[in-house]
Formats: sequence, C-alpha cells, structure tokens
Amino acid sequence: MTLTPSRATDAQTLHLTNGDFPATAPAANPVFYRTYSRKTTTGRESWDQVGQRNLEGLRQLGQLNQDEIALMQRMQTEKKALPSGRWLWIGGTPWIEQQENFSGAYNCTSTNLIDWEAFGLMMDLAMMGCGTGAIIEPRLIDRLPIVRNPIEVLGVSDIGITPAGQRQETTTHEIVGNKVSIKVGDTRRGWVDSYQLLLELSSDARFNGELVQVTVDLSDVRPVGETLKGFGGMANPVKLKDLYARVARLLGKAINRRLTSIECCLLIDEAAVTIVAGNIRRSAGMRQFAANDQEASSAKDNLWQQDDEGNWRIDPERDALRMANHTRVYHTRPSKDVLREAVIKQFHSGEGAIQFAPEAIARSNADLLTTPELRKEFIDIYCDQGREEAARWLSLNHGPIEAAELEHRLTRYGLNPCGEILGADFHCNLAEIHLNQIDPSDEEGQRDAFRAGALSVACLLNHKFEVERYRQSRDWDPIVGVSFTGLFDFFVHAFGTPWLNWWEAGRPDTEEGQDFKRQEAAFLSRWKTIVNETVWDYCDRQGLRRPNRCTTVQPAGTKSLLTGAAPGWHPPKAQRFIRRITFRKNDPVAMACMDYGYTVVPSQSDKDDQGRLLDDPFDSRCTEWLVEIPTEVSWANLPGADAVDINAFSAMAQFDFYMQVQSHYTAHNTSATIEFREHEIEPLAEALHQTIERGEGYISAALLARFDANATFPRLPFEPIDAETYEQMQLEVVKRRVNTNFFDALKRYDSGELTEAGPAGCDSDKCLLPLAKPTN
Repeated sequence: MTLTPSRATDAQTLHLTNGDFPATAPAANPVFYRTYSRKTTTGRESWDQVGQRNLEGLRQLGQLNQDEIALMQRMQTEKKALPSGRWLWIGGTPWIEQQENFSGAYNCTSTNLIDWEAFGLMMDLAMMGCGTGAIIEPRLIDRLPIVRNPIEVLGVSDIGITPAGQRQETTTHEIVGNKVSIKVGDTRRGWVDSYQLLLELSSDARFNGELVQVTVDLSDVRPVGETLKGFGGMANPVKLKDLYARVARLLGKAINRRLTSIECCLLIDEAAVTIVAGNIRRSAGMRQFAANDQEASSAKDNLWQQDDEGNWRIDPERDALRMANHTRVYHTRPSKDVLREAVIKQFHSGEGAIQFAPEAIARSNADLLTTPELRKEFIDIYCDQGREEAARWLSLNHGPIEAAELEHRLTRYGLNPCGEILGADFHCNLAEIHLNQIDPSDEEGQRDAFRAGALSVACLLNHKFEVERYRQSRDWDPIVGVSFTGLFDFFVHAFGTPWLNWWEAGRPDTEEGQDFKRQEAAFLSRWKTIVNETVWDYCDRQGLRRPNRCTTVQPAGTKSLLTGAAPGWHPPKAQRFIRRITFRKNDPVAMACMDYGYTVVPSQSDKDDQGRLLDDPFDSRCTEWLVEIPTEVSWANLPGADAVDINAFSAMAQFDFYMQVQSHYTAHNTSATIEFREHEIEPLAEALHQTIERGEGYISAALLARFDANATFPRLPFEPIDAETYEQMQLEVVKRRVNTNFFDALKRYDSGELTEAGPAGCDSDKCLLPLAKPTN
C-alpha cells in the first residue's frame, strides 16, 4: 500500500504556491529541509535564514562589500545563483570557522597516495562530507612504505561505555614490546588517528618484521544516536569496531612489499564503509588507475553474483569497492580498439571510464599554455615523447619552474568523484547557476547570476589550510568552479520546440543545426568570460593568485531539485515523471510530505523473506521510505514539446552537446553521463577516438547503458509518466493535502536533531552511490 494523510483538504488548496520555491520544483521543500536546513534552538531554519547564515559567512571570509552582498542575496532569493551545497549547509556556522574544519566547506577534493598520512587525510575528508578522489598509479603508490609487520587485533572493546563528560577526545596509544594498546578519542580526528596508526604500525621499523599485537579501546567513543557536536547529525559507530581487523587483514596480505593499487583502494574504501554505515552519511569517491593496471580494470567484475534461486549476493571481500567510481588513466592517445573495449565494458558493467590525462594537464596549466597552439604542442610532446620530455619543454619554454611545482603541474589530472574538477592534492569550491530561472533574453540577469556565483567561489580562496600539502597546492594552483544546471531547459526556452526537434533528429549538421550551435556557443562563451573577469578582479583586489581555471559543470543532483532544473547540461528524463526522494523511516520531513499530499512507499532495499519488495511503509522490516512526487518540467506544455521522445535522444546527440559545453564553457572538465544503447557502441567509440585524435578537448566522461522502461528496476529515482497520469496524480496530491504550508507541517513532527550531515560530497544520481543495485 501507499501511505497517505488521514483527512482531505478543502478547495482553497487548489490555489497554493510552493512556498519559497518555484512551482516547477515540487521536490524543493522535501529536499531543502532534508539536506540544507539546520536544526537550531528555535527550530529548523527557513530558506531566508539559510541565506542569511551562509551569506554572512561569505561576507566575513571574503571581505565582501555591500554591493557584492546585495547582488548575491538577490540571486539567492531568486534561486538564480547558489553557493555550493556544502556551503548552503555549513557556511556561517562557528564549526566551519575553525581551521581544522575548513575542508568541510568543500565537496571536491583529491589526494595523492604517497604516504600513510594520505589515507588518514582521506578518511578525515570523508567524515566531513567531502567527496574524495585519489590517483592510484605506480608512480605515486610506489612511494608508500613497505609493509613489514603483520598485525593481529587481539580485541576491540564495546563502544560508548564511558559517560559523557568523562571521555577523552584524542586518540592515545602505548607500546610495550610488540604489544600496542590504542584508546580511541571521541572526535573525528580520534577515529582518523586510530586508523592511520594501524597503517603506520605495519611499517614501523622498531618491530623488525615481528607480529604486532593490538588491542583497541572504544569505550570513549560516543554511542549510536548521540548528537555530534558542531557539524550536525548523529554518531553512528556501528562499523567502527570491525574496521581494525579488516585493515589488519588487508595489510597482512602485503608483508615484505608495498600495497597494490587495489589494496590501496580497499583500505580507503573500508574507512568509507565505516563512515556511511547505517546510511547516516553518504560517501563519494573517485579512484584513478593506470591504463595497464589489469587488476584494477577488472576489480568490480562479478562483484554481484546470483545464486540458482535468483538471489543476489555481493563478494564480502570486495564489498567496499562500491564506495567509489573507478577510472583508467591514459597518458597517450588510446587506440580505437582500446576505446571500443572500454565502451563495451561500460555498457555491460557501468565501469571502465577512460581519462585522457594530457588534455587534463594542458588545461590545468592554462596560465602557461595560453593559446590552442601551445596546448596542442604540449599534448603532442607529452603523448609522443613522454612525461619527462614534456616537463623539460614546459620548464624550458615557460620556466624557470622549481622542481616541486613542476611535479605538481604535471600531476594536475586528479579528479573529484564525479570528474568535474582537475588538480593535484586539491580542494575546490563550487557554485551553481540555475539557468532554468533566467530569461534567455535577459543578458543583464545572466551576468548578475554568473557574477554572484563567481564571487561566492572566490571567497573560499581565503582559506589557509592546516595541512601542508593542501596549503601548498592552493598556493601553486588556486582553483574554483562555477557550474550551472538547467542548461537544457534554458535552451528550450531560448529556441523553442524546433531545437527539441533538432535534438530528436540527432543534432544533425544542417544549416539550422549550425545556427543553433553558433548561438549555444555564444551563450556559453559569454558566461565563461563573465566568470573569469569576476574571479580575477576579486583576486586582484584581495591580493590573491588568480586561478587559471574557473568554470566547470557538475552533475547537479539534489540542488537542481530546488528549482526543478534538468541536471547540469543533461536533458531531463522525461517531460513528466515521478521523482522519488529517499528518507529514513519516520523522518520528520517525510511525515510532512505526507501531510502535503505526497505518497510514501518502502525503498528498494526493503524486502520480505522471499526477496519481494515491501509495500507497507509501516512494516517492521521497512527501514527507508521513498517519497513519490509527480513532476513536470517548465517547458512541458510548449506547443509540440510533449510529442518529443526524450528517451530516444541518441548517444551521439548527447555527446555533441556535451562537447559544446566542454569546448566553449568548461575550463576544468564537464561531468557527463552519456546514456547509450548497444547499437551505439561503435559510433561512440569512433567519436571518442576522433575527438581525442583531433585534440578537441575530451578528458573523461561516464557511459551508462540505457534500457527501455520495461527493463528497469522498480522504484527508481525517476519514473517517466504521461500527461494524463501526471494530471491525475497532481489532483490526488491536492485532495490528500492536509496542510498548505510545508514548513508548518514540518513543525508538527520535527522535535529531534537532524540525523543527516548535510549534502554528500557528490550528491547526484549521475554518480555511483554506495547503495547501488546489481545489474545483469
């Protein structure tokens, strides 16, 4: 059954608005109050209060003047330019003003794996909600210490025995002979230090290769459900007790050698499993492997297995690999056969995306490679003569460059989890322009929005990180990312149904198509110029080094729902669809959704003993709810628009549009998920090959097999529906509605602290989630 309110409302509700959000964004209230609104002593924050808080944080950090603040406030109020999801949630709080917490403001990071500290840093970042990227190529991981000492975890105490007020916050340890006792502190750093200590013990020379026996005391770690200080959310250490033995077992397989790439990946991901346990906090990761690393390229093969009765089982030794996306890094131009193989692999498994590193490195040195000719020359040398010769050429023609900075410049192909940011040991802040909220004929409005976004990202360049490698990286390579969402909606409003029909035809190179592409490029180029001018002017006034790349396009998952935008550059799933939002069972926001008229069903993960999906959200076996929201895009009722079959848009049309954005707007990389069918494997492989060969700007894009509606899983985040179904569902929502004010409805149920810790590091249906379902 579906869950609905107990009484109907009157006819006045037919004339409701959607509160603070556009009428085209029915999911905005549930998403906003679930993800971005903090609990205060007087209740949960309203949209205005979130704006006041985060803007005050930007004003202080960025030393903004009144005109700048007024512009940014107006753009936030009108939902045209928003800071990062992280900053919406954490900006302006006392917690983020402490230097050790600065990383918590960033959704995009990458860390080079060269020492044990890097593993600890990545756990620390993940615990603060950052997306974590890591390059795991031999050139870097060969610098890790050799594992010499086997570790045996003799015992781990129960959690939460020590009363509040008597717990130590730092992790301490004592070594007597070959026995080590660890007492874990009741802080984020306490967890991290205990994990990193285990890694360090494995290579500690004082043990001389002998067995190290470890006991772990978790009595000071606060128990499940106790409030976390400052950051928000609830403690959930249910997997912490298992972490130490699993880490010791992984390390024990590498005695007298360095870790393999997959062992490195598993160690990172075991920490991530601990963090996301119980679904309190999501995690997002990117792992970049060498192109010839066969073990890595097949690491997720057959991760899910099906028994004779059709039940799915995941390999417990590799379960943690679900925590991240895997990418293969090519430092030369891959052949057509290699690309075809990669496309086929992605069709069958969703894994195996290829990154072309030379283009990423060239873009990341845009301050030196200032013309297309220089970029091409650098890429040719890098591909044909190798990394060392490219380094010599760069230093000879654009130097002198100190050796450490030169090495940093040549490693700037690290990616964040969804692949839209390039750098090395980086933190990057993002802002997002909601183009679906802006009139295509309003050039001043577009300028205001992109200026506001640019100012919000530039402010965080004032952070001086506590960790040396991150502080040094920012000194050499300050980077920001101004993104947008709703590009597809914007162009429909700009060009009308003829543009949609051109898309349906595959974006052919006709006279009309060439004209559309010229106009698309003009918009994109103008926006990029506005961003660059604004960021550089701000940096010049503040005495900061100018970033050499300022624009990107992120997947734009949750935040795009605040205005009902099609995510990033991508087309929407359909003109009308059911959008399903995940909540824990009995979540106050989900309860408010019921009073607002939306239905609730159990999630995909809730099944009976025979593996069948549950139907009753109040079933004792149910742990998660899906709120079902009928949704219609803003242009669905344009004449002729409804007849366009979005599901039939070809992979080549998507690729062409993606490359428009990559060529004319994006300075980093454009996060892209190209959906394709089996017959499109060959043309996609050819397009990738030609684009790389011609040096047209391709870096990395994910490919995802597309299936017809009857071949998908039930209760997915999107379910296309027709106009008649949408209208009927909308009428039923209004009939069930018992409260016309969502915020007021929420107050009835919202008596406890938040259990969510803000938005995830890469919060998008376009990226891998740890709860992903198996595929055949």
